[in-house]
Amino acid sequence: MQPEPPTPPTTASAPSPTPAVPFPQDRTCPYHPPTGYDPLRAERPLGRVILYDGRPAWLVTGHAAARQLLADPRLSTDRGRPGFPATTPRFAAVRHRRAALLGVDDPEHRRQRRLLIPGFTLKRAAELRPRIREIVDERLDAMIRQGPPAELVGAFALPVPSMVICALLGVPYADHEFFEEQSRRLLRGPEPADTLDARDRLEEYLGRLIDRKRTAPGDGILDELVHRPPSEGAVDRAELVALGIILLVAGHETTANMISLGAYTLLRHPDRLAELRRDPALLPAAVEELMRMLSIADGLLRQATEDIEVAGTLIRAGEGVVLSTSVINRDESVYDDPDTLDWHRPARHHVGFGFGIHQCLGHNLARAEMETALGALLERLPGLRLAAPAHEIPFKPGDTIQGMLELPVTW
Repeated sequence: MQPEPPTPPTTASAPSPTPAVPFPQDRTCPYHPPTGYDPLRAERPLGRVILYDGRPAWLVTGHAAARQLLADPRLSTDRGRPGFPATTPRFAAVRHRRAALLGVDDPEHRRQRRLLIPGFTLKRAAELRPRIREIVDERLDAMIRQGPPAELVGAFALPVPSMVICALLGVPYADHEFFEEQSRRLLRGPEPADTLDARDRLEEYLGRLIDRKRTAPGDGILDELVHRPPSEGAVDRAELVALGIILLVAGHETTANMISLGAYTLLRHPDRLAELRRDPALLPAAVEELMRMLSIADGLLRQATEDIEVAGTLIRAGEGVVLSTSVINRDESVYDDPDTLDWHRPARHHVGFGFGIHQCLGHNLARAEMETALGALLERLPGLRLAAPAHEIPFKPGDTIQGMLELPVTW
């Protein structure tokens, strides 16, 4: 009896077992993927989606396929390439602006990453922990003095990472209201014109700041880049501005959302919260599980530069690829009962920080901030609880970084 021939890979034009679904979609629960993605979860490891402009794209939903593709140099992150996928009109409006790190490929990406790695090592994050704890305690002191109730996003989750990234980069925290507002407009619009204007304002602000640092250097990563020895290669002003934008915006937006959504998720799981209060040594594992479960940066964008076969499917050169971290991190073949919050499982291989050469540069710092912020919050406010019905608390739509818009709490 002759063996059956192998099944040929499918192509983008071949019909999918499941009709393409719109991407992105809003979550119905802030810590679970949108229910509209359920058919895609059933069709792992790849499915088809329709983007806002009607263009189709591959959606990667399988854990093994995601790690394979994120490590494949044939998938480009260069958002200036013709046909690069865009998930929102806001992204499309700014994708031709000069990008840094996340929006460039090697060798430019490798060069930029090498410039910044010394400021984001595990050792550097460990050295920053005492200062992070000081900032956390300052914010909690202010909350306690004011008394309950409090709005945790504005009082705690946003200012903590903003103060940390300002200190690390050498950006005056006195300007935080300005850059937090422009970051909000850059990531959430609501219109493309708002996004473009916010990008312009951030570029102008960082350009002036960098110019001042040339004559009055301070103590921060931007200062170090401005005053690099000529033998190590100077960094031009436009690139400094682009690097400053990605570090400043990502450095406070992502962690602020993780702190607020992490706190909300713990408060919605009282048994897990009680366990964590009894044994704070579980905190690092809890943070890792929250990173897996929450997957706040959902929808990593790539474009194939060559034909790529993965899991029996052929991705054609030029096609858009979207990696849904929220669905990838719920892969039942990797995580038992993945929709359950369980920090006794090994969650370290999640893709909440991405994977491969474009893995989030600040992952060590983010873990340090999350562990410190959540640990102090539970330690100093043992009676912490929601101050409004859970279903009434607003969270962010699916077309931006996921998190809480507000988080009313009491204690």
